Amino acid sequence: MPVIVVGADTPVGLAVVQALLGPGREVRAFVSDPDAAGRLRAIGVKAALGDLSDDGHLEAAATRVFTAVLIAEAASDGRELAFAGDATEALAGWARAITAAGVTRAIWVMRGQPPSSVSQTAVVDPDDPDLVGLVVDLDDAQTI
Repeated sequence: MPVIVVGADTPVGLAVVQALLGPGREVRAFVSDPDAAGRLRAIGVKAALGDLSDDGHLEAAATRVFTAVLIAEAASDGRELAFAGDATEALAGWARAITAAGVTRAIWVMRGQPPSSVSQTAVVDPDDPDLVGLVVDLDDAQTI
């Protein structure tokens, strides 16, 4: 089932994308760096390029996706967020976008509690040494 990684142009996001790539898996990415989008497309990822605070664009990219992996670092790493005042507002927009897109499962890579999201929601600590493995296992699980 399709999976999208929001913030795939961060080191953690790229590692997650690379671990998810494989036969029978459609991997999408939502990034704000044009060069990263090109590199991701070159390895078979469907990459959407846009402002990570643009709910509408993220919603469109996540349409018909089963799992969204949301790398919270991308909302606070200094990139421009033209549609949000701060990282908290951007993350709330991500939650709205994936809910509106009909995403079934959200895996948030962040510290703390994620904003309201879809019914199947998990949080992975970005400092966990097995972060990538945990995200892949959650995506593979029947339910989370």
